[in-house]
Amino acid sequence: MSSAPDYYMIMGVAPDADSESIRIAYRNMARRLHPDVNHNPGAATQFRDVTSAYAVLNDPIERQKYDMSRRREIGGNYFTMRVTSSQRSLALLDEPQVLYLLVEMLPERARNAQQLETYLNLTLVLDHSTSMKGSRLERVKVAANQIIENLNEKDIFSIVAFSDAAEAIVRAAPLSDKPGAKARVAIMQAFGGTEIHQGLEAGMAENRRHASKRYVNHIILLTDGRTFHDEQQTLELAERAAKEGVGISAMGIGDEWNDTFLDQLASRTGGTSEYINSPLAVVRFLNERVRTLGQSYAERITVSIAPDSDIKVESAFRLQPSPQPMNAESDPVPLGALQIGGATSVLFQLQVSPLTNLGPRTLARVDVTGDILREQKIGYKVIRDMDTEVKESQTLEEPPLPIMDALNKLTMYRMQERAEHALARGDVREATKHLKNLATRLFSAGQNDLGQAALDEAQRVSSTHALSGEGQKALKYGTRLLIAPTSSAAE
Repeated sequence: MSSAPDYYMIMGVAPDADSESIRIAYRNMARRLHPDVNHNPGAATQFRDVTSAYAVLNDPIERQKYDMSRRREIGGNYFTMRVTSSQRSLALLDEPQVLYLLVEMLPERARNAQQLETYLNLTLVLDHSTSMKGSRLERVKVAANQIIENLNEKDIFSIVAFSDAAEAIVRAAPLSDKPGAKARVAIMQAFGGTEIHQGLEAGMAENRRHASKRYVNHIILLTDGRTFHDEQQTLELAERAAKEGVGISAMGIGDEWNDTFLDQLASRTGGTSEYINSPLAVVRFLNERVRTLGQSYAERITVSIAPDSDIKVESAFRLQPSPQPMNAESDPVPLGALQIGGATSVLFQLQVSPLTNLGPRTLARVDVTGDILREQKIGYKVIRDMDTEVKESQTLEEPPLPIMDALNKLTMYRMQERAEHALARGDVREATKHLKNLATRLFSAGQNDLGQAALDEAQRVSSTHALSGEGQKALKYGTRLLIAPTSSAAE
């Protein structure tokens, strides 16, 4: 298992750089990234790496030891990173400007064609509270049995059933006794309330028993209700899971669950949150999520973005493999997996402070890190430094097509968000207007079912001053799914 970072790449110098060049590089990095001058979270993250790299490369004996180990470990590229800016240049303006950066990760082509052998350390955390009684719980059982059948003996598998208490009904272990696991699923009964923290805490305990960099360590939570009094505890648990390399995906069935909470829960670990609109869809959703986990080429992908001190990260949105709003207030941002034959991409929105100087300038340093599963290359890192030029006036040009496509689709997602926010303020007229505009955009895009749903919700808001739970989630998750790129960036 290899885990030595590329200190030369981190410092931005060649492997044969002399001591003076390394010291100059460190001073330049300190001027850009030191927390005293740059308050962006990503600057602090990356400056810690720079300081560690400098401590080794500036010491002749430590550098010699590092060079010897590095020669033994060099194995070529595992994935590449492409960063695209929405503007080729910035205008000299006395007001803030918005800039978008599209960050894409793609498996290196030769490795992309290789046959993967990916092993899962998978934990299902299943709600069996009273509201799951009937077809919901029965479909969950069917899905769990299909997952058990499709996993192999090298996969680690566990199931936690929860309501207002939690129990591991299948303990984490290699899946050698499939009939026994199915039998324990069959006896699940619906009763009690919904306490998600209980379920996830027990799920983490099971997943942690076999958690390893060799596995895709993941928890899938399925619930149909709201949890009470423990949301903050649950989010803190998700943050701990992310630090331990465990992803959490959350699936809500029906219309009673808290979508904002499940979004936050998933985004903290690089997982995904999804809406299951009927018991019949449970099997498809769960099996599809497990299938994609089994296609991972690299796991625990994170991106750290360190803009210059006069630039702020305003938002982050993962576009693929599954669209998901991410938490841009912390760094690094967990993105989950990079799949064989696919790509992982995220769109950052930056705010640039008023500019006063013409000429070339740096924008941001982007650092992507991940674990390569097959080769067991841990902490593989790719870094890209973005720069631009400040000119007297803005050159009128459209953003590159991938960014333009993402922004157009994001607009529809933002429309349903704005309708919700307007309604929360009590502005029924504004909410209705956003929903009608959304319906028009959806019909124009050929999304007739979603367009009709938006029109129905506009009429409902106008008459009842409220969104329906089902309609709100259908629009939120339906417009989110549209954001995925129409063609893979890996092609």
